[in-house]
Amino acid sequence: MTAPTNKHSPDFFIQLKNNIQQWSLDAGFQQMLITDVNLQDYQQYYQDWLDNQYHGDMSYMQRNVDKRLQPALLHEGTLRCISFRMDYLPDSQSRILMEDLLQQPDKAYISRYALGRDYHKLIRKRLSVLANKIQQQVEQTLNQRAFVDSAPVLERALAEKAGMGWIGKNTMLINKKAGSYFFLAEILTDLPLPIDKPEEEQMNHCGSCQKCLDVCPTKAFTGPNQLDARRCISYLTIELHGSIPLELRPLIGNRIYGCDDCQIFCPWNKFNQTTAEVDFSPRQQLDDSSLLTLFGWSESEFLDRTAGSPIRRIGYQRWLRNLAVGLGNAHYDVDIINTLHARLQAEDLEPMAIEHMQWAIEQQKIKKCGA
Repeated sequence: MTAPTNKHSPDFFIQLKNNIQQWSLDAGFQQMLITDVNLQDYQQYYQDWLDNQYHGDMSYMQRNVDKRLQPALLHEGTLRCISFRMDYLPDSQSRILMEDLLQQPDKAYISRYALGRDYHKLIRKRLSVLANKIQQQVEQTLNQRAFVDSAPVLERALAEKAGMGWIGKNTMLINKKAGSYFFLAEILTDLPLPIDKPEEEQMNHCGSCQKCLDVCPTKAFTGPNQLDARRCISYLTIELHGSIPLELRPLIGNRIYGCDDCQIFCPWNKFNQTTAEVDFSPRQQLDDSSLLTLFGWSESEFLDRTAGSPIRRIGYQRWLRNLAVGLGNAHYDVDIINTLHARLQAEDLEPMAIEHMQWAIEQQKIKKCGA
């Protein structure tokens, strides 16, 4: 049941909001805003996306639709969503460096959010501290729950509604002063905290620009704000458990875990804010490693070197699958063919990984003939 709050005055909740704002900054978040949880305006868009089958094999997106659109059903008694923003782009990662890496087909490109420690663990711990402080301030039993991409929560919709930015044509939340390289997190609460209203500067400012749509390597956007996940490289290299469609493999290039193109070329990311979080700094030289080096990792090396990293979630077989696609797209190199042949002799390979390695060998042979 919702805890009674009438013992507190409106001024108390204004001060509490100010305190949460300061606590969130102290905890390493760059922004905190509060909204109600009426998401009626997003209902038709989400349903149309599902009806078009744009979610692909992500069947969980079809479950609990009512809870996604009505947070009070997800967490009983919810009145407000406290949204938080945490920037993640390391200072060493500029647009020029990212573009340059994409132009080196022998190097592996990994989405910038995944270079360091898994954000789920870091942010969850910070939110837990914040929730405890709120509890202590109110001095009564609260009905609140923290989320870090861990439940059916439409976090971009809630953040947009709170005024943290706008959902751009690339379906990313864009902040006029911070770009889009940031994580979102939420605390759903039954406290009647004052809500924020979107400011004009955080309303939609995409205008006629559609660079994100034009640069998408696999043409995953069917139109502005319409992403067909079945063609999205992030989906293909992370969410998809099976075989990557043949016609899309050459388009993936050297992107082996996620894709940042629709952010790299977004004009608003010239205002992106770099992070001071050491845990988000690149690990294991993942920001500048060759495909062959990463492909050479054994399963035990993969598990050891991706410990605490979001990359580990795809498992070793999909890691090999993705790298095989990258090797197939690389310039002809006899070392690539020899390495692929040698790896095929291993007994620990699944058919899916084998099939992609065989494809990569054929692509290398084609390149040799055309050289």
